[in-house]
Amino acid sequence: MNRIYPLFFSAFLLLNGLTINAQDARNKMIARGAQLELKTATYKAPPGDALSHHTSGYAKIMCSAVFITGLKPEFAAENVGYFTSPYAERAKVGKPVVDYDKKSVSITLPNGVTRTAIYTGDQGCITLPEGSNSLKYSPVKVVRNLPNATTTPWPMGDVLPTDPMPSEIDRAKVEQAVKVAFEPAVAQTAAFVVTYKGRIIAERYGEGITKDTPLESWSMGKSLSATIMGILVGKGVYKLDQPAPIPQWQGKGDERAKIRIMDIMHMSSGLYCRAPQDPDYNPALGYPDHLYLYTGAVNSFEYAANLPQQWLPNTVGRYRNSDPVLTNYLNRLGIEKMGEVYHTFPQRALFDKIGVRTMVMETDPYGNFLTQGYEFASGRDWARLGNLYLQDGVWNGERILPEGFTKFVSTLAEPWVADGRPIYGGLFWINGDGGFPIPKDAYMMLGAGGQSVTIVPSHDLVVVRLGHYKGSQAGGVALNKAYSLLMEAVPEKKK
Repeated sequence: MNRIYPLFFSAFLLLNGLTINAQDARNKMIARGAQLELKTATYKAPPGDALSHHTSGYAKIMCSAVFITGLKPEFAAENVGYFTSPYAERAKVGKPVVDYDKKSVSITLPNGVTRTAIYTGDQGCITLPEGSNSLKYSPVKVVRNLPNATTTPWPMGDVLPTDPMPSEIDRAKVEQAVKVAFEPAVAQTAAFVVTYKGRIIAERYGEGITKDTPLESWSMGKSLSATIMGILVGKGVYKLDQPAPIPQWQGKGDERAKIRIMDIMHMSSGLYCRAPQDPDYNPALGYPDHLYLYTGAVNSFEYAANLPQQWLPNTVGRYRNSDPVLTNYLNRLGIEKMGEVYHTFPQRALFDKIGVRTMVMETDPYGNFLTQGYEFASGRDWARLGNLYLQDGVWNGERILPEGFTKFVSTLAEPWVADGRPIYGGLFWINGDGGFPIPKDAYMMLGAGGQSVTIVPSHDLVVVRLGHYKGSQAGGVALNKAYSLLMEAVPEKKK
């Protein structure tokens, strides 16, 4: 098979035969990209020291692990969040210093520079710019307007039904799926939640984790960013096929003004944003923009909007953070255009409507959401979001996402198909090549370290798996086994 997925999902994909023709597929992608590259394409790497950027990510990860998830610092340093602070890079800097009074984490580099992340409350943890001791905005309190979860039935609350499970479910195989999802212990599965027709039919948590624990979710946040865009489309703020109204692209003769919102959501904007997932990635060219949009402690929206163009839009599919960051930029512009409060809008317009209480969306120092991967939520809350999609964007009779939006995000993007990778839609992954042991109609929110929300419309299933980063390889093995058992345990819908 010729699949090339983000590096952080290699654990899943090696199981499915990725290595058989991987180099051939990679070479074809490189050749196609080179043929289509614009003659005017120029690239300049992000500024600053790579180790400082890695340490910025490390401080943020430690801060979030301690003050959001509630993990012990020693466990967090060893087991979570390698994506923006690789494990090997952590050994090059000082031990994280956790200040429980100031709610901060500081890490010192060999050159004496200290990177500090601070806990802000409802915007989570943010790394301060190098040499600065303050943010560029004032954090905002997010009020959750929801009933008491302990007395409210699922899904708006946490009270589960007591009547028997549907008779068509093979309970023994469901229980076996839960068991294998946590085996072996090195998989470090932290949360596993399965719903059938919206009802929780299986649920288990790792040591020290509960149904209310917000866990690192990484790039599942890209799909959350898409969801907020969907709400704005439903309100008439945007149309998916319109040119994206990014202010920086509106100058005379700027070819980027032709990039449509749907191109951005398909990860086919064509912007020059180097990422470790690129088939021709060369670390000698400098620190990648894809990571800098997390760790640079800059205005991420401004940085992404000023990236040059490498390809024409809607021609080449590449997994690059420029596109979800620009989706978030458009979200902010649209929310503020309506006169709404940017930082509270997701809770009011989405989370309050579907019972989500634990979601923390983190920002850059300028208050821009970095939900290309910096967000935390519980297993149950991710299951709620998955069920919103399973129900075609309708919840309790209210249409939250516009008609056709779930079809858009779950339909293969043409540039990815042209690249020989029928695996990506609208900021959602798709099982279009059958790489996972689930039906091809399944689509997924996926994140670094083995985080996933899998929506299987043909079986009325939503499967959530969250885990600690270090266990991702074994976790991928375990999840595939659980998938297979669930496909046997739950019947396919009658057509």
